[in-house]
Amino acid sequence: MLILGLESSCDETAAALVTGDRQVLAHRLLGQEAAHAPFGGVVPEIAARAHVEALGPLVAAALTDAGVTLAQVDVIAATAGPGLIGGVMVGLVTGKALAHAAGKPLVAVNHLEGHALSPRLADPDLDFPYLLLLVSGGHCQLLLVQGVGRYRRLATTIDDAVGEAFDKTAKLLGLGFPGGPAVERAAALGDPRAVPLPRPLKGAAEPHFSFAGLKSAVARAVGKHSPEDLAASFQAAVVECLLDRTARALAAVPEAATLVVAGGVAANRAVRAALEALATKHGRRFVAPPLWLCTDNAAMIAWAGAERFAAGLTDPLDMPARPRWPLDPSAEAVRGAGVKA
Repeated sequence: MLILGLESSCDETAAALVTGDRQVLAHRLLGQEAAHAPFGGVVPEIAARAHVEALGPLVAAALTDAGVTLAQVDVIAATAGPGLIGGVMVGLVTGKALAHAAGKPLVAVNHLEGHALSPRLADPDLDFPYLLLLVSGGHCQLLLVQGVGRYRRLATTIDDAVGEAFDKTAKLLGLGFPGGPAVERAAALGDPRAVPLPRPLKGAAEPHFSFAGLKSAVARAVGKHSPEDLAASFQAAVVECLLDRTARALAAVPEAATLVVAGGVAANRAVRAALEALATKHGRRFVAPPLWLCTDNAAMIAWAGAERFAAGLTDPLDMPARPRWPLDPSAEAVRGAGVKA
């Protein structure tokens, strides 16, 4: 089975060809950092227009790299949400057009499921169920992954996502865009104990995350400490919050033999190392995708398409693009900005 995956939900345009036995035959990705850097964040209209210009040529290049034609592709998988709706529409409409023209089945992929299943692309020994910490620019959730399309949300953020907090901290400190890698680089040069910052909801009875207060504390400390010390102290606070909430979730799901981290923030080495130590402490296996699979990419979308297609799941050509699309629609609403779930 050969799957063409398309990703355009934020500021990376990507196309990939992946086989059902986990071979990534081709992966093309074009970032938009230079276009958004002057604004310190992603501008949705700029992102959507860039996707329109880039996606067609990337698909053609990926097919050439893999040495196949569209006729040899078995399934078209495209991100259908959640994300910036203009960008999501570009990728989904492209996927629909290719599926219709070539007579191929379409799988509309939830971008979050792409992240959730991406560790299984890299690790064939990763079995369900597993506990997933999904940490990205738009989401921060703990989920029990029971199977393809089967998720139980254990916790979510009540305000900012953790990646959003990294980006905003980078902007406050003048470290540039994208913020996550910039903060990590600065943190390596600073003292994580230099600045007393809060650990929101650490030890709280409720299971959820909160990062807005931490971000505000960083804003109040700007100018009183070096950017490096602030970055290091911020990163240390984030790690403590993630560990505290994840440890609580591990205790709640003894059936999950593995702790998995995925999403863009999973590329942060301090986060990965701390979670690996936590898993070991709790007697669980730890799995994290390779760094290139953590950030947005089309290989994870192709793989999610492969898993869904193997489960007999396809979608009609009138499948809508969705700016919000929870993995667990039955999860109870939480206070604050829990709609991000």
